[in-house]
Amino acid sequence: MTFSFQEHLVRIETDRFGPFDLQIGCDMQTVETLLLRVNDAQQRFRNSPLSHIANHLEKEVTVSSIFGTNSIEGGALSETETQSALELDPSKIQDIEQRRALNLKQAYDLSRQAASDPEWQLDVKFIQALHAAVTDQLPHERNQPGVLRNNSKSITTYVGDQAHGGRYKPPQYDKDIIKMLEALVCWHQQLKDQQVPVLIRAPLVHLYYELVHPFWDGNGRVGRVLEATLLQVEGFQYAPFAQAHYYFENIDKYFALFNLCRKRAMKKHPFPNTAFVEFFLQGMLISLNKLHDRVNNLIKFLLFEMEIKRRYDQKQINTRQYAIVSQVLNAGLPILLSDLRQAPWYLALYEKRTDKTRQRDLIGLQELKLVKLDNQKRLWPGCFDFE
Repeated sequence: MTFSFQEHLVRIETDRFGPFDLQIGCDMQTVETLLLRVNDAQQRFRNSPLSHIANHLEKEVTVSSIFGTNSIEGGALSETETQSALELDPSKIQDIEQRRALNLKQAYDLSRQAASDPEWQLDVKFIQALHAAVTDQLPHERNQPGVLRNNSKSITTYVGDQAHGGRYKPPQYDKDIIKMLEALVCWHQQLKDQQVPVLIRAPLVHLYYELVHPFWDGNGRVGRVLEATLLQVEGFQYAPFAQAHYYFENIDKYFALFNLCRKRAMKKHPFPNTAFVEFFLQGMLISLNKLHDRVNNLIKFLLFEMEIKRRYDQKQINTRQYAIVSQVLNAGLPILLSDLRQAPWYLALYEKRTDKTRQRDLIGLQELKLVKLDNQKRLWPGCFDFE
C-alpha cells in the first residue's frame, strides 16, 4: 500500500513576521511501514476487551500522561503525587503544582468532549479554550488564559536553546499570530478533506502550532493536548494521551526535532517534517503496544479476582486466606513474607491462631496456586508468572 498526497503547501504572508509556510513535507515512503504498523496495533488494541477495564485504564493513562506532559515543562510532582492531586477537591487546591495537574485534567476533558461530538472541527476558539484550561489560576507575569501573546517592542520571545538545536524567534505580533493560527486550522481541514491520515495530520499540527507559539505560557502542554484531540476524534483511545509520556521519556529528541524540521524547511529540504512524523509514529507504536499489554494484564487480574471470590464463596478458602491473597494482589508488587507477617492486618488475623494455622493457610493457598513464593521469600499473586 503506497501513500501519496497532494502537498498542499500554503504560504501565509504576515505583517511583521514574514512568510510562514505550511506543508506536509513528509516522505511517505520513509514512514509507510511505520504507519501501517501503527494502524495494525490500533486495530489489535481496539479488538481487545477494553470495556471490562476501561475506567481503570483511563485513570492510569490520565495520571501517567499528566505526569509526563507536566514534567516536560518542569513540573515537580511525582506520578504518585500527580494521582493524589487529581483526586483533590478543586476548590481546596492551593499548591501551584497541584493546580497545574488539575488544569491539565480539565483540558483533557475538553479534548474528550470534542471527540464525542461528530460535528466538531478544529478552530482557533478551541485552541484558546485549551489554553484557558491549562493556565487557569496559574501565576505568570504576562500570560492571560486564552489570550494570544502580543509582545511589546521591549520584550522579545524566544523558544528553544543551543542544546536542542538553537533558539527560534516566533511571531511577536498578535495579528500575525491569529493569522497563522487561522491558516493552520484551515490547512488542517484541507488535509482532512483530502483524506490525509490523522497519523500524519496530528503531528504536523502539533509541530506548526509550537512554531507559532501563540501564548506567553503553556504552549507545550496545549500542543500535546491538541495533537491528542485530533487523534481521539479519529477513534484513537488512550494512546493519544499515553504519547505524552513517550515525549517525556525522549525529551531531548522531542525538543531538538522542532528545530531540525524548522531548519530543514528554511534550507528547502524536500521533506523537512519527516523526522518529526517518524518520531511521533514510533511513539504511537510503543504506546499502543504497551497499552495492549496492560489491557491483557488487567483482564488477567480481573479474572483472578473473580476466581478468588468464587473459591471463597464455595468455601474452598477461608476468610483469612481470602484476605491474604487479596492483599497480595492489591499490593501491586511482591510482598516479602517477613513483611507480610509484620503487617497490622495480618497480625490481627492471627492474633488468636497458632503458627501451625498460619503455615496451613499459606500452604493451602500455594497448593491452589492462588499465591506463589519465589526463592527470595516473596509472595506473588498466583496469576503472575515470575519465572
